[in-house]
Amino acid sequence: QILLIDTNMPAMFDGMKLAAVATVLYVIVRCLNLKSPTAPPDLTYQDTTLNHFLLKSCPILTKEYIPPLLWGKSGHLQTALYGKLGRVSSPHPFGLRKYLPMQDGATATFDLFEPLADHQSGEDVTMVICPGIGNHSEKHYIRTFVDYSQKQGYRCAVLNHLGALPNIELTSPRMFTYGCTWEFAAMVGFIKKTYPQSKLIVVGFSLGGNIVCKFLGENRTNQERVLCCVSVCQGYSALRAQETFLQWDQCRRFYNFLMADNMKKIILSHRGALFGGGSTKMVDADLSRLYTATSLMQIDDNIMRKFHGHNSLKEYYEKESCVHYIHNINVPLLLVNSGDDPLVHNSLLTIPRTLAEKKENVIFALTLHGGHLGFFEGAVLFPQPLTWMDKVIVGYANAICQWEKQKPPCQSQENNATR
Repeated sequence: QILLIDTNMPAMFDGMKLAAVATVLYVIVRCLNLKSPTAPPDLTYQDTTLNHFLLKSCPILTKEYIPPLLWGKSGHLQTALYGKLGRVSSPHPFGLRKYLPMQDGATATFDLFEPLADHQSGEDVTMVICPGIGNHSEKHYIRTFVDYSQKQGYRCAVLNHLGALPNIELTSPRMFTYGCTWEFAAMVGFIKKTYPQSKLIVVGFSLGGNIVCKFLGENRTNQERVLCCVSVCQGYSALRAQETFLQWDQCRRFYNFLMADNMKKIILSHRGALFGGGSTKMVDADLSRLYTATSLMQIDDNIMRKFHGHNSLKEYYEKESCVHYIHNINVPLLLVNSGDDPLVHNSLLTIPRTLAEKKENVIFALTLHGGHLGFFEGAVLFPQPLTWMDKVIVGYANAICQWEKQKPPCQSQENNATR
């Protein structure tokens, strides 16, 4: 009997090893979402001549987006890689930093990058770019996109969110907020004045997408000389998003904590300008509440809304969200989101989908994968520096420029009148 037990022990241990390996493989397959298929983006748009032309001229929107095989189908890993690295082997485009004084004493800054080639249309075209939350022109994903755009013949102007650059001091007790368009408007105004023949392509990433859509929808004159607008991975309504950011679904509450921690660091790096020097907007109590904040909502309620005198968090989110302005945009508008973006809840995507169903100038593209501003491409393990997102924006912009060049003059005058 003892011998029987001894001979069965190795088999039992082998079974346990196989079970452990099977469990690990199951967890890996589930976590990495390896069984998920690849597919072209799900497109919502109206049946118009312009939209058919754009989709034909920008075929990347109708082809499969294929992420890296081993990890690219995980929205968390796509988001984490973007957040940690931004991009791999990012270039270093040369630009000139511009400083613009604002009426309230703040100083807006943006970086200007001249084109490195002639544009295929023969026209002067400038991309005016608004980065994501707390970002600026020195971020890797911005540098990669700018370098690619320059080589395609675009001038690029990149807004540095007020307070985001670590080496630029604030000159007033105010920094960037979720939907303040003042600095972006100042940059666009500078470009229009300095380059009177240049047409504009408006581009916004994440929070920047909210800002550019709000800017264009606030006033029809803001759409003058604008050829199109592209927004990537924005959430459209901060008021509707705040509840989802407190949920643990897709680890959203954890991401909320990480972003809040980053916002605290940015605010505290400017504590002298924001909380000292006789500032009437901020007091010591606000600073003490900032230290204990664990979510963006707490920071927005105690700090951010006060920059513009909003009475409540609800009022702040309502007035700073582009959802109330985006329907006023008449130029061609491409809205891009990812279905596995852990920061943007799927319920928010009814906003761009409904807009594309109602307005003929809007295309809404929803990918299966890509995470938040990831959209990496690559064979198996290592991603390429240039992403699907970079190619889509430039491809769509090229298609718009091509449409503008070949369409009948009467149609051009008609479109300019509506803008």
